[in-house]
Amino acid sequence: MTDQRKLKKLVRDRMARTGETYTTARMHVLARREITLPSGLFAGYRTFGAQRHRQSSLIAHVLEAQGVTYSEAMIAGLAGGIGFMYAVFEYKDIPPLMTIVAQHHPAPWAPEALGRLNVSYVEQHSGKAAAGIDKLRKANRPALVSVDRSRLPWHGLEPGFGMDPYVIAVAGISGDTVYVDDSGLYEMSTEDFGAAWSGYKKGRHHALIIGEAGSPDLPRAIRSALKMTAGHLTGPVLGNSFDVNFGFSGMARLAAQLRDTRTKSGWAKRFGSPIAFAHGVRRFYECLELEYTSPGATRPVYADFLDEAAPLVNPKLSDAASLFRQSGARWSALASLALESVAGLGYADLVEERMAITFSRGRDAEPEIRALNKRIEAVAAEYGDPLGDQGRQDLFAAMADIVDECVALEQEALRLF
Repeated sequence: MTDQRKLKKLVRDRMARTGETYTTARMHVLARREITLPSGLFAGYRTFGAQRHRQSSLIAHVLEAQGVTYSEAMIAGLAGGIGFMYAVFEYKDIPPLMTIVAQHHPAPWAPEALGRLNVSYVEQHSGKAAAGIDKLRKANRPALVSVDRSRLPWHGLEPGFGMDPYVIAVAGISGDTVYVDDSGLYEMSTEDFGAAWSGYKKGRHHALIIGEAGSPDLPRAIRSALKMTAGHLTGPVLGNSFDVNFGFSGMARLAAQLRDTRTKSGWAKRFGSPIAFAHGVRRFYECLELEYTSPGATRPVYADFLDEAAPLVNPKLSDAASLFRQSGARWSALASLALESVAGLGYADLVEERMAITFSRGRDAEPEIRALNKRIEAVAAEYGDPLGDQGRQDLFAAMADIVDECVALEQEALRLF
């Protein structure tokens, strides 16, 4: 049995025991794998793998290397916790791209958490990757860096344009090897790491190096974080017209567009063709369970934070935690409903492949894109349109009902803050 098959069996066994989703169970299994630590790690760096929330786990591991221990949940809450941003972007010749960011956004995750925990850090910039790597060696401390995820080979992606930041931790450097923490321990050559670090255009060669940890006023930090989370759910966030897409306003906008059968912004028209539909509903699963979130739209890990915070600042936060756990379960139900609606549709994977190639290589990939278009048309003709217009509208309405349930639960929870 291959390692991958062993992993899947362990994940399915855990699912059977706990009732967790595949995504959640896989995260727990990976976090508990025994690994042999290499000698090239920075002093004190010894923990890899995320329990719930990947980005919070990186901060927890970096702090642990400095002798400071906080749970992923506490870090997630102090960084801002949950949020909601919904938008649909239109591009020529490809299906609309729906995005939901379910964790706090857009404030930077690590600085928010570290600031509240009274942990110092230094932000380092370098003109070239090699110079930046040399600075990391000299600092001899773990660092959080933003890279182009498509250039991390274990993600198996087409090299992209580097527009989206993806945070990893540099856990050590030895010779020409960089040790990376990304929900697990990975090794990269300095050349490949430099390419990934250079690939994220906006934050090229930026590093956040953790310094000394002071004594935080944790109750005060928690109250500050709660205030920010509540404020961004109720708005405004940016102070401009895009605020309609944030928080409860963004959730209401999503529910309204799911139910809208008349206008071009409604899902019935925007995602009304079988291929656009396949892409749109798959994005629900990715955004609510995988990307810039943790399973359940970040709500379950935030509930854990509230349980930790309750005895320190407000016993009612435990009741709010229960409501957010219910909301998280409904967000996961929505993600599963969306994913199940395209299960077995052979063109769904081809649509995702075409999207990846289009964004990564653009016009240089026109021959491949044309060939994929023909394959998509052929496979779509074979599968037909099993749901039809009315079936899609019924599905969208059911999804909107779940969004409404989540809004009601979360608004009730905020009244307990």
